Amino acid sequence: MGKKNWIEFDNQEKKSEETAKEETFNKRFKINISKQKKGKKGKTITLIKGLVVEDEILLKELLKKIKVFCGTGGTLIDRDIQLQGDMVSKSIEFLRKEGFHNL
Repeated sequence: MGKKNWIEFDNQEKKSEETAKEETFNKRFKINISKQKKGKKGKTITLIKGLVVEDEILLKELLKKIKVFCGTGGTLIDRDIQLQGDMVSKSIEFLRKEGFHNL
């Protein structure tokens, strides 16, 4: 039996690029996580400040991961992450799994 339309590839190159991307976050700075109600018509949001990154695309990827982990919506405003609802404990847990320890 022949291997028609069979393509073999190696994922090692892609994995090395992903690990290089992860190192661009500066994980030494203090990250502030708080919840707010002011100006949101009584709705609670979780605000994550202090993520220092040079590339905004990496920050958007982190936002997508944290939204999936918390199961909520969110947005990126002025390099700060806003999540809908009271997600302080879940966001701390997620950021610790990602390697951020200055929370």
